[in-house]
Amino acid sequence: VQLVESGGGSVQAGGSLRLACTASKGAAPGYCMGWFRQAPGKEREGVAVIASDGSTVYDGSVKGRFTISKASAQNILYLQMDRLQPEDPALYYCSMGYVGGTANKATMLARGGYEYHSWGQGTQVTVSS
Repeated sequence: VQLVESGGGSVQAGGSLRLACTASKGAAPGYCMGWFRQAPGKEREGVAVIASDGSTVYDGSVKGRFTISKASAQNILYLQMDRLQPEDPALYYCSMGYVGGTANKATMLARGGYEYHSWGQGTQVTVSS
């Protein structure tokens, strides 16, 4: 599966951005899609994950400010980011893959994604104070 992110950019603190991730095919049952981010010098971390049934999970640092959603008919994953803060700048990636067994959307988020899943190239988000 090919994933292409878009929508990154520079915004002032308190502003908003909407990221989009276009997938070459849709997510089958059992698949999760998520947004992850990596700032310079830091490990990649999970931001938000959405399961094939539409249920979602968020990192505590973005809960209430970011919203993950998907347009299944168009194979597009979104991340609406509101009230952006100085700690939010990073390279944002989307990822998709099957999550089963002992894994679930929460473990996918907590682990910062799975390397064997499909990944996009990332889109940069910058926040100025």
